[in-house]
Amino acid sequence: MTAHLRRRIAVEGPISVAAFMAEALGHPRHGYYITADRFGAAGDFVTAPEISQMFGELIGLWCAHTWTEIGAPDPVNLVELGPGRGTLMRDALRAAAMVSKFRDAAAVHLVETSPVLRERQRAMLEPVLKGNGPTWHDTLATVPDGPVLVIANEFFDALPIRQFQKTAHGWTERMVDVDDATGGFRFVLDRRPGPVEHAIPPSARTAAPGSVFETCPAATAIAHELGARLERSGGAALIIDYGHPRSAVGETLQAVRRHAFAPVLDAPGSADLTAHVDFEALANAARDAGARAWGPVTQGAFLAGLGIRERAALLRRRATPGQAIDIDSAVHRLIDDTGMGTLFKVLALTDPRRPAPAGFEPA
Repeated sequence: MTAHLRRRIAVEGPISVAAFMAEALGHPRHGYYITADRFGAAGDFVTAPEISQMFGELIGLWCAHTWTEIGAPDPVNLVELGPGRGTLMRDALRAAAMVSKFRDAAAVHLVETSPVLRERQRAMLEPVLKGNGPTWHDTLATVPDGPVLVIANEFFDALPIRQFQKTAHGWTERMVDVDDATGGFRFVLDRRPGPVEHAIPPSARTAAPGSVFETCPAATAIAHELGARLERSGGAALIIDYGHPRSAVGETLQAVRRHAFAPVLDAPGSADLTAHVDFEALANAARDAGARAWGPVTQGAFLAGLGIRERAALLRRRATPGQAIDIDSAVHRLIDDTGMGTLFKVLALTDPRRPAPAGFEPA
C-alpha cells in the first residue's frame, strides 16, 4: 500500500485526505477492509453487535415495529450498510421472528464490498435465512426499488473525509504528501488556487486560524440517496455511529490498530481509519431529498427507550452468575456515559408522511 500511494503521489502530486482514506481502506488488493476480518477481540476494534446480542435484537424489533407502522408492506427490503461479520443482522432476524409476517416479508440485502467479510456474513446468516438470501451489493444503488428498512451501524464513520484548515488567508484543503525524510507520509496544505469556502458551512467560516473542518461528501451523498428512496417508496433508515449532533470545527480523524490509537498516516492499510460523523450534515442531505429526519438522540437513550434494561433482566433470569456479570457489563458499555452511551448517536430517517418512529417520540 505504501509503495502504491508513493507512486500515485509521484504522478498526481499531493492527494486529498479522502483519497488517502479510500485507498487505505478499500483498495481492491491492499485495502484494510478487503484483506481480512478486522472485527472482535482478536482484531482491531469491537462494535456494539459484538458486545451483546441485545443490541441486534432491539434493532430487529425496531425494524419489525416500524414495518407495521408503515403499513406492513410485502415484500420489504431489509438492508444493512456495512454489515461487518453479519452479527447484527443475525440477532435482528432472530428477534424479528417474533413477528412472523415481517420475517416472511423481509428480503435481506447487504451492502458490502469486502470478499472476506461477505464469506463471514454468509456463514453467519445461512443458518438463520435457510437458503433465502441474503443478496449482496457493492452500493445502495443496486438494491431493488420498493419499501425499505435500512440499518447502518458504524458505517458512516469509515467513509472518506476531506479536511480543510483555516489559514491567515482563508480556508484551504489539507492534503497528504510523501515525506522524503522518512519514506512515509505527511500532511501538507494545498497550494493550488481554487475556492473551497463553499465546502465550509457559514457557522464555521469565522473559526480561528489553525482550525480544521471535516466534510464527508460520500456520507452526504448516501444520506441524500436514502432520503430520495424513502420519499419515493416509503420506509425508514436507522443510522448509529459516533459523532457530533451539529456541524462544528474540530479534527477527529483517527487510526486504530489492535484496540489502540495509532498515527493516522503510518502503514496505510494496516489500521482502521475513521472520523466522527456529522449528523447534522446527514440529516440535512436526507431532508434535501424529501425525507424526514428524527434526532439524533444518544445511543444510551435510544436503547433504554427500546427496553434494553428489561431485556437484560430477562436474560439474567436464565444466566449463570458469570453470565449475569457479562450481561450487566454489556448494558453498561452500550448505554452509560462512560461507555458508548453518549458518544454514539442515533438518527432516524423516514418518508415525510410518517410520525416519529420508536425511540424518537417527542418528550
